[in-house]
Amino acid sequence: RAAPSSKMMENKVFLSFTFYSTILILKMYVVAIITGQVRLRKKAFANPEDALRNGGLQFCRQDPDVERCRRAHRNDMENIFPFLFLGAVYSLLDPSPAVARIHFLIFCVGRIVHTIAYLLRLKAPTRSVAYGVAQLPCFSMALQILLATAPYW
Repeated sequence: RAAPSSKMMENKVFLSFTFYSTILILKMYVVAIITGQVRLRKKAFANPEDALRNGGLQFCRQDPDVERCRRAHRNDMENIFPFLFLGAVYSLLDPSPAVARIHFLIFCVGRIVHTIAYLLRLKAPTRSVAYGVAQLPCFSMALQILLATAPYW
């Protein structure tokens, strides 16, 4: 197991951010794997070569279940990638480790609930509420970054 550098170990906020970010990236990989499995189960391939390998060109088609998985994954990219930037910069602002951890935890749990609600078609407004809750720490971090950097613009 690779040991983090002592400088990195001093930044407890960055370590917390790294933990939650890694969980979210792993979650994105899981959604990608689920998408592939649904493609195989439904025989709905995006590329002709994949369709030919799995039964014929008639299977080069869209499927509503595959598209749902793809939308969940795209939504992750639209939200998790900005979080990665905001959280990394926020970690450099020397925030309270406890407050920072709460920011990261809320975002992570919100995104996990959002994905579960999306893939399992949970009753509205579960997905929307999870989305909104996850946005709160991002707006908080963005505001704190802007306040900290405004004197330098």
